[in-house]
Amino acid sequence: MVDTELKNIALLIDADNTSPKGIDPVLTVMAKLGQVNIRRAYGNFAKSNLANWEKITNDFGISPQQHFDVSKGKNATDMAMTIDAIDLLYQRKVDGFGIMSSDGDFTPLVTRLRQEGVIVYGFGEKKTPEPFQAVCTRFLFIDDLIASTTQSDGPKKRGDKNELKKLDALVNAAHAEAKKDENGFARLSQIGQIAGNRSSFDVRNYGFKNLRELFEAMENFALEKREGNQIYVKRLR
Repeated sequence: MVDTELKNIALLIDADNTSPKGIDPVLTVMAKLGQVNIRRAYGNFAKSNLANWEKITNDFGISPQQHFDVSKGKNATDMAMTIDAIDLLYQRKVDGFGIMSSDGDFTPLVTRLRQEGVIVYGFGEKKTPEPFQAVCTRFLFIDDLIASTTQSDGPKKRGDKNELKKLDALVNAAHAEAKKDENGFARLSQIGQIAGNRSSFDVRNYGFKNLRELFEAMENFALEKREGNQIYVKRLR
């Protein structure tokens, strides 16, 4: 996570490749970064399958960007969204982006934004291509965000065995790389930074609110609170 609040954030939504049900939890995540002042949804809203967006755009102050299909099987949405993102980047109007889509075609766009040092949060379905997920500063699964708003029985690890294996490997590798004191404790914030630099890792994809909750649920780690409410973590085995 970023240490300072961003002044101006743009949330760009590929309405053709995402669900309006995720808008509320996505905006909640983005609001923690700063002010989401630019909210745009792109698509051919003349299509019946995008009819549900009408109420959503009004309720959440989202500006619909209408783009008719230019030829059969193709649409202008991706191109328009990409052009707008680059315009906003070079006009220096935003400090960060949210890209709401499951379309891997946005991978080059996110790569370019990241090269300029801009924070980019991605939001999509689990089918989203891994290269798109990996290039984002953080990538969160919309279904998990929706589930977390109704979850009442405490945090649980979610995901299939391969995903959980990757999670354990990433966490252990980040802890191994972190600087430790004479007793083997590493600062939790540094572990999170290392994990974030290695991938688009975000604990909310696994049912946890924050990194501390994740480590509390892992039996092979011990946590210790120190001066200034700093949390330190030690591997037990």
